[in-house]
Amino acid sequence: MGSFEVRGGNRLKGEIVPQGAKNEALQILSAVVLTDAEMTISNIPDILDVNLLIELLQDMGVKTVKLSTDTYRFKADNIDVDYLSSDDFRKKGGRLRGSVMLAGPMLARFKKAYIPKPGGDKIGRRRLDTHIIGFEKLGARFEYDEIQSCFKLSAPELRGAYMLLDEPSVTGTANIVMAAVLAEGVTQIYNAACEPYLQQLCSMLNRMGAKIEGIGSNLLTIEGVNKLNGTEHRMLPDMIEIGSFIGLAAMTQSELTIKNAGVEHLGIIPEKFSQLGIQFSVKGDDIYIPAQDVYEIQTYMDGGILTISDHPWPGFTPDLLSIVLVVATQARGSVLVHQKMFESRLFFVDKLIDMGAQIILCDPHRATVIGLGRKNNLRGITMSSPDIRAGQALLIAALSAEGKSVIQNIEQIDRGYQQIDERLRKIGADITRI
Repeated sequence: MGSFEVRGGNRLKGEIVPQGAKNEALQILSAVVLTDAEMTISNIPDILDVNLLIELLQDMGVKTVKLSTDTYRFKADNIDVDYLSSDDFRKKGGRLRGSVMLAGPMLARFKKAYIPKPGGDKIGRRRLDTHIIGFEKLGARFEYDEIQSCFKLSAPELRGAYMLLDEPSVTGTANIVMAAVLAEGVTQIYNAACEPYLQQLCSMLNRMGAKIEGIGSNLLTIEGVNKLNGTEHRMLPDMIEIGSFIGLAAMTQSELTIKNAGVEHLGIIPEKFSQLGIQFSVKGDDIYIPAQDVYEIQTYMDGGILTISDHPWPGFTPDLLSIVLVVATQARGSVLVHQKMFESRLFFVDKLIDMGAQIILCDPHRATVIGLGRKNNLRGITMSSPDIRAGQALLIAALSAEGKSVIQNIEQIDRGYQQIDERLRKIGADITRI
């Protein structure tokens, strides 16, 4: 099991380019199964989760050609449908929560699908009800095999239907959309997720011949078609990495430029980091963060303590709350971080407290951070990464801390961040993979 050895305190300087979006990649790559025509996908991040999904596609029979470091050509014209009921698929798919995204395309094109018991981060309960109920409304039958820990779905035919989702699940919406594009008739999905990555998926499907209206809203109308064609698609830059780099610059008092940041797709993210007192400017599609000795958390107009919480898009993404929490530890002022969507994502704060941060964990969903204003620097310790986002937050803390830190279980970080140690070394970080 690998570790990062980090010696903190260096001021970083230079340019850094965000990787392609992990969460978009898991949807887009699953969609190649919807057609037997060639699909060319670029800006694919070279990370464990995405590479495992590409491996699963190859095992299913998808012809895969790597055209460059971030570009692949796919052709799903000879799929082995029975592979998805194999032990090998259950083992590999069980390691990757994103494997659930194959269910919608398989059900649409081959009328049956299998969902292994999902893996991924240990951040609390992440239910599949939205996916399953949506498939059932389209006409699929569902059963759970307890012996094989596998959901089985079948549908002699899929028919369009109206559905009101009980939650605006991003993966649930994407999965239902991919099933509905080849269903007979019209499907309406109300309370649909509308994240930029889902907009990207819907736009790509339309270029393939799908008929989806309402993209970017919470009401999607999908008129089913008989067949989809191939297309080319380029991933957006990863908004979570961009937020992480803004936080990294502030914590390490560094001057950084984030190149090709896809600023128009970042929504409320820049504003939330501004509320922490972080200064930056947008130059074209780049974000420039100057070196800043002190940043001060804003208060509400009545003087109340700022609360930053997660919410479905266009609200603030839950994937950046771990970064916000870490960045606040060295700010001047206090903030309440409220993680509504996952009940275990704040449990890494004990490691930050061991580093010298002043944090009160109120309950599994809320933590109050009392910013030190750099009066006392964090100190390096040995710690373990519990999930992708907490791992990146701990790495930022280590880069700003005095002395040496060792971060164990970095496979969790590698699942979501592409060659992060190499990219950080290029801008001055003292980080070694051991």
